[in-house]
Amino acid sequence: MPEEKIWSVSEVNAVVRDIIEGSLMPVWVSGEVGNLTLHRSGHAYLTLKDAASQLRAVFFGGAEQCSRLRIQEGSQVEAFGKLSVYMQRGEYQLNIKALRPLGLGELQRQFELLKQKLAAEGLFDESRKKPIPFLPARIGVVTSPEGAALHDFLKISLARFPELEILIYPSAVQGKGAEKQIAEGVKYFNRYKNVDVIVVTRGGGSLEDLWPFNEEIVGRAIAGSKIPVVSAVGHEIDFTIADFAADLRAPTPSGAAELIVPEKAVLEETFSSLNARILSSVSLAYERAKRRLDALISSEPLRRPAFFVMEKSQQTDMLLREMVMLLDAAAKNAEARYSVAAEKLNAHSPFGILNRGYAMIFGPDGKTPLTRASDAPEGTPLTARLARGSLRLKSEGELN
Repeated sequence: MPEEKIWSVSEVNAVVRDIIEGSLMPVWVSGEVGNLTLHRSGHAYLTLKDAASQLRAVFFGGAEQCSRLRIQEGSQVEAFGKLSVYMQRGEYQLNIKALRPLGLGELQRQFELLKQKLAAEGLFDESRKKPIPFLPARIGVVTSPEGAALHDFLKISLARFPELEILIYPSAVQGKGAEKQIAEGVKYFNRYKNVDVIVVTRGGGSLEDLWPFNEEIVGRAIAGSKIPVVSAVGHEIDFTIADFAADLRAPTPSGAAELIVPEKAVLEETFSSLNARILSSVSLAYERAKRRLDALISSEPLRRPAFFVMEKSQQTDMLLREMVMLLDAAAKNAEARYSVAAEKLNAHSPFGILNRGYAMIFGPDGKTPLTRASDAPEGTPLTARLARGSLRLKSEGELN
């Protein structure tokens, strides 16, 4: 008989692990959380179970995510991972790679679809965002009167500016029908125009808790508001359709108060500083003007106005005399220059030559001077112009 092979426990577990890990692809598993342990190492250990069975699971490094998602025993979840074998105990388990509350995948899909739809319509465009008033006189808040969000907002707002007026529109902030109340709250303040800014808020919660703020009716009401809207929904890590549609997103209700309500003490200090600077500037301008006025009053013209007038009159007479002298000298100079020019002109003028006994001979028309004897045949009537007077002549022809 062939010798029987004796397997060790580790060998058996190793074969089982190879079979399981090699034959099964990663899968999504839904179930109820049990035996949850969030270890200080950062890992989460739990059991997934349904009415008939259970499956051990480990989420390496997932303790923080479980806390953030508020996963606790009894929570319904969907886990994605790969089956493996824990060799030391011979137990197979699900090594979780991703974890989400049950139904989160469908809600997330709905959220993304609506987000894309409203974004395509331009409801989230920065160009349509309205500025938040620097110092709103009255704020409208749409939230649950019993919620911690309202308490936090009021506490911070009134501590920063005690005289601030805050109107509250009571609304459900989770559950079926809450989205209609939230949208109606925004429309209410727009209808009566009795506030300067609207705050839509609630505290943190699961995606299902925050879902009313992801409804289309809320997104459209906020985007259509004529009054600036601040969205302060959930925690800093939570984003909703209301956040994208609002003119300003605050990470928390307390953060919304800090963003839109200035501190009165800081404003008073700033005002006092500016007032002091203005008074200082006015005082300095006054002193400068006073010095200039004093200098003007003490000046010679104002102390002895008659003497000043006589002095200026004398200066005017002197200037007039100087102007007359200059004009007379200029006239004499011009006259002398004219005489010289006239003499030069006469010296070169043909009329000046006539004074020396010469004559100018003109043709029959009496206007055209003759320069050639051939231009005056015998018998041609001519005119001789002398220095004084003219003579009428008749040509006897050209001399040979």
